[in-house]
Parts: sequence; C-alpha cells; structure tokens
Amino acid sequence: MTSVILHGHKLIRHYGHGHLHFITFTCYRRLPLLRSICARNAFVQILGETRDRYGFSLVGYVVMPEHIHLLISEPAKGTPSTIIQVLKQRVSRRLRRKPRRRASYRQLKLPFRNSPPSLPRFWQYRCYDFNLWSQGKFVEKLHYMHRNPVKRKLVAHFRDWPWSSFSFYSMKETGWIRIDPLR
Repeated sequence: MTSVILHGHKLIRHYGHGHLHFITFTCYRRLPLLRSICARNAFVQILGETRDRYGFSLVGYVVMPEHIHLLISEPAKGTPSTIIQVLKQRVSRRLRRKPRRRASYRQLKLPFRNSPPSLPRFWQYRCYDFNLWSQGKFVEKLHYMHRNPVKRKLVAHFRDWPWSSFSFYSMKETGWIRIDPLR
C-alpha cells in the first residue's frame, strides 16, 4: 500500500488499496485546448494506448473542451499519478506537434497551435484524485461526469456527446474507446 503526502499543499493520495480513482485534470488556465473534434479524438486514442501499456481498467470518462474526468482502476504498472503524467505528456506532444509540410486542414485547426506563443504548457499542474470506496460514490461520480456536457450546454442530451462513456452505460455500445465494466 502506498500513500503520497505533501504537507505543504495537503496533497494526499492513497494507492495500493484496489480502489477506483475519480481523476480530474484541466488544460492550462482552463483554456479550451480540447475544443476541436480532432483534439478530443486524439486524447481518446492516446488514453486507449496508455491503458494498454499500463494495464488499468477504464471504467468511465468524459473529455470536455478544457478538462477531463476519468474513473480508473489502479494500474498493473505504476500508479494513477504515473498514468496521468504519461497521458498528459503524450497528448501535449501530439497536439503541440508542428504540422507537416503537407498538413491536412484538420491538423492545422488544433486549438493549441493558434494560441499565443507565450502559453507555457498544455495542462495545469497536478490533478484531483478521489478514491471511490463504495458503489454509491461510483454511481455519483459516473452521473456527474456524464452530465457535464449537458450542464455546460454543449449538447441537449448525454447521448449526443460521443467523448464519454455514457453510450456504454446506457446502450452497452462501444463508443470511441472500450469501457471496462465493474465486476
């Protein structure tokens, strides 16, 4: 069992207990750097690759224009913090990459490339990590995540936001990425 504690900033993370983790992290200064379809698709693709590499279960997710919510298990390799670090680095590198000479129109429309050059990074430091100890908390966090796009008026109904696990839980459909149901 592992706990990470930073007294100065009151960061306490509990690992090694087999809990699910509700994780939230945001783009730098909450800028909508994931506002494009291409950027959200790239995030989901990299999330799947990271899951395969580190061996964690993805139980739920939502990709918003300026933040991410994940429900994940503890990984076979590393910790949830390791996963988030790798995920952030890979997404940032992919979306900040300069387009090739013969770049497609979609490559040129990534929002980060149109941002001011003074923008020092893609993501805010750290993330919010909450251990889920009960089925009730799991359901609460899953509903909270799925309501986000509707609450923010990005879509009229949950099913209309394809960058979330809602379609899996409502219709048992595989969306952009495979969801690992609780057993």
